[in-house]
Amino acid sequence: MMKYFLILLTLNLSTKSDMKKVYTFSTQTHLKEWRIVNDGVMGGISKSSLLLTDAGHGQFSGHVSLANNGGFASIQLSTMIQLAEEKNFIVLRVKGDGKRYEFRLKGEISQYESYVHPFATSGEWENLKLAISEFYPQFRGRKLNIPNFNFNSIEQLSFLIANKQEEDFGLLIDWIGLE
Repeated sequence: MMKYFLILLTLNLSTKSDMKKVYTFSTQTHLKEWRIVNDGVMGGISKSSLLLTDAGHGQFSGHVSLANNGGFASIQLSTMIQLAEEKNFIVLRVKGDGKRYEFRLKGEISQYESYVHPFATSGEWENLKLAISEFYPQFRGRKLNIPNFNFNSIEQLSFLIANKQEEDFGLLIDWIGLE
């Protein structure tokens, strides 16, 4: 019996993650930390909002319109996250609507490019693990011919939807972590 207990204990310890949450939504979250940036910056008319649910999750939702050369909605958070060498993944705890989104990083707030990792949602709560080395540089929807994300810190996080179609959307966000 003790042998089986030790095996289970070993398996349990070896599967523990060293994931560190870097942002958690809660009923105490100050939504003014986040900035809404939609295609209105280039003449579009897409609308989005970020609200807190009763359970304390961030709810990024709205309508993407293709009118007036539009087509995207996003929320951004300026932050300062130091990246330790052993942290190789961004982990998102989200519940989407079956649509595709992008999670974006900036290593420096002043850089014009964002580093992008697309992700699909299933309609259920899920932990999505995105390799930091796979975040590719993009500016105004165009992939750039420069190296993928290779900074020592993150100064901006953002969620964006831009599926080249007119659509309503909704993404619940619980937390963002590093692993």
